[in-house]
Amino acid sequence: MTATLTPVLVLAAGAAWEGTALGVLERGPGLVLLRRCVDVDDLLAAASSGQAEAAVVALDVPGLDARAVDLLYRHGVRVVGVLPAGARAEAARTGAARVGIGRLVVEDDLTELAEAIAAPDAVAAPAAPGTATQARAERSDRGRVLAVWGPAGAPGRSTIAAAVAAELARAGRPVLLVDADPYGGSIAQQLGILDEVSGLLAANRAGLSGTARTLGPGLAVLTGLPRPDRWQEVRAGVLTDLLGEAVGVGDVVVDTGFSLEEPADPGVRAGRNQLTLEALEAADEVLVVGSADPVGLTRLARGLVDLRDRLPAAPVRVVVNRMRSSLGWSEREVAAMIAGLVGPVGLHFTPDDRPGVDRALVSGRTLLEAAPEGPLAKAVAALVRQSWGDPTQRTAGRARRR
Repeated sequence: MTATLTPVLVLAAGAAWEGTALGVLERGPGLVLLRRCVDVDDLLAAASSGQAEAAVVALDVPGLDARAVDLLYRHGVRVVGVLPAGARAEAARTGAARVGIGRLVVEDDLTELAEAIAAPDAVAAPAAPGTATQARAERSDRGRVLAVWGPAGAPGRSTIAAAVAAELARAGRPVLLVDADPYGGSIAQQLGILDEVSGLLAANRAGLSGTARTLGPGLAVLTGLPRPDRWQEVRAGVLTDLLGEAVGVGDVVVDTGFSLEEPADPGVRAGRNQLTLEALEAADEVLVVGSADPVGLTRLARGLVDLRDRLPAAPVRVVVNRMRSSLGWSEREVAAMIAGLVGPVGLHFTPDDRPGVDRALVSGRTLLEAAPEGPLAKAVAALVRQSWGDPTQRTAGRARRR
């Protein structure tokens, strides 16, 4: 009779305990090493294949946040964290509980690693009030908020936001695309919505019900401001309320403005950038879009620093948009430049697909509809799979829970 093997992923990020852990996996009964991952993105991509059942991770690896751990659990992957030895162990244990990792072993004594991996239905320790684990439990059957932000200069925020929303809705997952750019929305024009009534202004007066336009199976759109000067009509807190209501139905993708500046006198009234700040503060993840040219990369680096100063705890992914060979540098070189300026972040590249984008704009359709086989549509699909899992699997999981 053939013994059942447990495929295990390892993300050690160069830690000294990796060799010992690999030895335990080699000798441990019923365990097999599936993959040694280089970073969190690689770990999530391997987990999304559905083959892994457990992951052994270094707790200090960049990007290992509550969202990443939540995705691993959704893919059926048990997570075992390796605690550092000595004085840092207690702080690491607290951090592990905060992101939802309850299975822990100490790096200088990995004899219990096989037992921790094989423990049936072991779950994270009960969460203290206010932790990310508790919030995740409370919202286990609710949607997620993805804010698409980027610096000035039209790096392609709206194009990426619409493409991501369409890809998430592809399998029938309910998705609301919200145009919350206080400097004038463009989503309606991009998607051929000709109504003169702004969905955002209507929702400001009457709430979300009946104000969004259905664009296709699973995809609805809340159109933005028809003119930049009408931002003053949107009361403070309305977007926060709308997002709180919308996640009860499905996922929400928010196209934001570029500026993070707050009003000089906040006691008078909410500033023009209140919509952007509310979206970022409510987001489960912020997708930062920058252009691949020299000016765009400079603005992207400065924008990431500003975003970190404004929202230091925001989980961030970066999209370098319109990447093309004519610029003369490789993805590796761009990644090294960004890491050198702002440290390690989840990084994705999307190509300069002018024909596909033009086809979508002229026809008033999403990129998924107008150019599904184009390089940009394929890159966005890969981004969604790596970052948030397979939409088909997520939809099926939601149906099973119901």
